Amino acid sequence: MGIILFILIFCVVVVAHEFGHFIIAKVNGIHVVEFAVGMGPTLLSFEKNGTKYSLKLLPIGGACMFEGEDGREEATDGQNQDEQSSDSINEKGKYGKSFPEAPVFARIATVIAGPIFNFILAFFLSLFIVGSIGTDMPVVGDVAEGGGAEAAGLMSGDVITKINHHKIHLFREISLEALLADGSSMNVTYERDGKEYQTVLTPVYSQDAGRYYLGITMTGGYTKLSPPKVIVYSGYEVKYWIDTTIKSLGMLLTGKAGVKDLSGPVGMADTVGDIYTESKSDGAFYVWLNMLNFAILLSANLGVLNLIPFPALDGGRLFIYLIELIRRKPLPVEKEGIINFVGFALLMLLMVVVLYNDIVRIVTGG
Repeated sequence: MGIILFILIFCVVVVAHEFGHFIIAKVNGIHVVEFAVGMGPTLLSFEKNGTKYSLKLLPIGGACMFEGEDGREEATDGQNQDEQSSDSINEKGKYGKSFPEAPVFARIATVIAGPIFNFILAFFLSLFIVGSIGTDMPVVGDVAEGGGAEAAGLMSGDVITKINHHKIHLFREISLEALLADGSSMNVTYERDGKEYQTVLTPVYSQDAGRYYLGITMTGGYTKLSPPKVIVYSGYEVKYWIDTTIKSLGMLLTGKAGVKDLSGPVGMADTVGDIYTESKSDGAFYVWLNMLNFAILLSANLGVLNLIPFPALDGGRLFIYLIELIRRKPLPVEKEGIINFVGFALLMLLMVVVLYNDIVRIVTGG
């Protein structure tokens, strides 16, 4: 069941991403050769207005391919140049311009639209969750005896509004700060009885857990919100997952986390299965909410990761087009294609490593 649910969630997230590329390309008059869901051999397909819409065998991705992108021609599914040359000449320009022919700002808008649509999807899913159960307001519940919060003078009922000058809207943001704590003192701004105060909180290290703690817990339950606040806090929900992804990447770069901590499709499918098993006793409604919450995480994660300036990712393409703006001259399509091919090969190698780690983790129960 977990695999089926993961595939459904993953397909929705990927389709949102690729649809972002697709719709903005259409708006900018760029010819979309193929809009595909999945990878590998084609199971089903049809063509309309010069675009092939296809469903692929492997539900692990998707693609929105443009005419002339990375040196590609309009042929797909193994057609060679001779088989499609006359059709390409006859149809050239009928369904829009090729990708390299589009103005650089049109290409930038088309590329960045994928991640933006992921953030938009995450926002709309958040509306449903926050509107249904509310959210975790940053209100101090219990204060641990001997902890950093007690030493800083925090009390139950205080509302934390800032940590190190970063605004706090959700209690999970406090928990994230606690997870990343390295023992350094934190400047904390909080409200008590309608008045604002500031204090310095120094996390306390736990030998048993092997990490630092702030010494506070959340008040029980989520807080229901009015419709206007549901909209606002849905935005905070997406921001939280974006920040979490960025800080997780920071942990990878600083060595606080390694490749073994990454999870791919197999690991995520296993996680979805665990979520389903743990929440099904609460009823279908809570299973639905938990699946939506995972979709928000995945969509925000995909949006951020695709903005990394690495070849083959949307961020890598954006970097190339920004260079084009500076030098006022495009990079040759063939060279761009080589760069993206090398980047894609490296990403596939990383996926193999992550897949291996996922399988080992599942088999060993680690």
